[in-house]
Order: sequence, then structure tokens, then C-alpha cells
Amino acid sequence: MKSLSNSLSGRVGSEYPIFGFSHSLDTTVAITRAGGVGIWGATRNTPAEIEEGLTFLHTNTAGLPYGVDLVIPPGMPDRDNRDEIEAAIPDGHKAFVEQIRTKYNVPADGLSGKRSRFVRSEEMARQQVDVVMDSGVQVLALGIGSPVWAIEPAKERGMTLVSLVGQPKHAERAIAAGADMLVAQGYDAGAHTGPVGTFSLVPRIVDIAGDLPVLAAGGVATGRHIAASMAMGAQGVWIGTAWLQCAEEHTAPEVMAKLAAAESADTVISRADSGKTLRQIRSNWTDEWEHPDAPKPLGMPYQDILIGDLLGQIDRHEVEPLMHSPAGQSIAYFNETTTVAEVMEGLVAETLATLASLT
Repeated sequence: MKSLSNSLSGRVGSEYPIFGFSHSLDTTVAITRAGGVGIWGATRNTPAEIEEGLTFLHTNTAGLPYGVDLVIPPGMPDRDNRDEIEAAIPDGHKAFVEQIRTKYNVPADGLSGKRSRFVRSEEMARQQVDVVMDSGVQVLALGIGSPVWAIEPAKERGMTLVSLVGQPKHAERAIAAGADMLVAQGYDAGAHTGPVGTFSLVPRIVDIAGDLPVLAAGGVATGRHIAASMAMGAQGVWIGTAWLQCAEEHTAPEVMAKLAAAESADTVISRADSGKTLRQIRSNWTDEWEHPDAPKPLGMPYQDILIGDLLGQIDRHEVEPLMHSPAGQSIAYFNETTTVAEVMEGLVAETLATLASLT
């Protein structure tokens, strides 16, 4: 086998069937220009920032494919009203957060964090989706949730609709909603992840998907993982953790050091950041929330508003013990600063060599 190009890469117009997720616009561009499909995670951005970011992607990807990822979970408040959310947060939770602030001397600078600049609500989600619909973006990925009001206009505009799923029932719902492609994301994955391992999940999702292409996600770090994914029936892969130590990601030095030192077992699943399960590097932040005296994290978006300002202040003032990052169990394969192009080149070369060795 001399090329990784297949029907999926031909369908989306990329050189390789490798989809790369990142919150960094520079990383997203670099993934696309290196032959993959860069997917920009924009859920925590305002509609104006999304418009600006998609313009940046359009300008810098030279006509190559890219996409945007939004998370639209069901059951969110109707309105973007922070006062309403704060009024419902228990005093005990507020006191616990202030205790962390005091213990680690985190300055209260009066500024919000990424999670607390606005409330994750249907009102905000609709505004974000409206901007995406007017942008001309080719790929829309939905990390959580598949509302009809987002899917129908995307289909009308000819977008490729990608749904991330962690269980067979999620795949069935996504297909019924109109997904064009499924990402079977296993337990190994960073950020929001479910309880089923990648090897247990991918073949089942492939069987359910029928003619729809499936991407394997969760623990994909090497060409051997990509070859294994294809052997399970996936047509491509979805990768996030591999880019965290790339220069284009602009990861803070304190976090970069933790990522470089981490083994797979140094990642933990916690609800402390968003109220939903989120795999991340273990830090004093996760340890504080795992303490027997810690309150149970609130549901989304209440946890976002409870801790969002503090998380922003932790990062801005570089409070190292509490700084952390989402990361999957594949973090053990990455221990030095590199570039997106170098990572992509290594993935492709090893995939081809692995597949050749099996013939």
C-alpha cells in the first residue's frame, strides 16, 4: 500500500483520512495543510469569535477541507442568563471553590474564564449554529447532542455532518438524526468520553453504521493504532491528544511539562471541569475534587459557572499546581515538543509500513 487515500479522504477532499481535533486555530490549519482534516473545537467561543475563527480558517487553508465542532447537549437552560444559574448554585459548592482559591493563593482578578463568559444554553447554541451556517464550512461535528434545528440547516447547505458517539444507542440516534459520518470514541479518549473501550466500541459502531463511514477515536497515537482501526472496519481516525505538544498549539509551558511527563495512568476522568465526564491530566485540581470532603460536581452548565472564573484565573496567573489539560490515555506516546507536520508524517509512514507488513 503506497497511499492512505481512500473513499473517505476522497469524499472530504483530504489527502489522508485523518481528522484532527484542536481548540487552536493554528493547529487546525496545520492539520489540514499537512493532509488531514482540521476540526476546530469552538464550543467555548462566542458567536463573534466563531465567525472570526472560521474566516481565519477559510483564509489559511488554501481551499483544503476543515471543520468546526460544537457541543449541544440536551437539557440546557433556555437563556444565556448567568445570574439565574448562580442563584441556583448551593452555598456549600461556592465555599468549596473559595477554599481552593485561598489554599493556592489564586488572585481574584474579576475576569471570567472560558467556561463562564456565557452560559451554555439553547439561546447561545442557536447563535453559534447560525454563524456556522453562514460560514460556508464544509464539516460540522457535533460532540454531544444532535438537535434537529442544527442538523436540518446543515443538511440543506450540503455540510458533512459528523456525530461523536460512545455507545451503540448513541450511534442509532445519530443516524436517525441524519449523520453522514460517525466517530466511535472509546473510553481511552481525552475530554468528554464514555465507559466503553475503543476496541470494544469500534466494530459495533461499524456494524450499526452500514454504508456510513466510521472514524475510530480514543487512544489513537501511532500508525499501528490507525492500521488497527482500519482492520476493525473504520475508514479513518479522529485524533486530539497527539497535537497537544505541537508548537502550533501554544500550550502553556507548565502544562506542557505535565503532558510530557504523563503516562496513560496519569489521566483521570473527572466531572470537576464541566459537570460531564472529562478525561484530563491528573493535577491538584482533580485531587481536590476527589477528596472525601469535596462536594459532588454540579451538572452542566452549573459546574461551568461555579468554577469557570477560577479556572480562568488559574491559567492567567500560572498557578502551576492547579493547571491542567484534557488529554487521552495516548498521552504516553508523546513526550516532546514537535510540530503538526512531523506528527502527521510519522503517523502516515508508520500506518503504511504496518499495513504493508500484514500483506
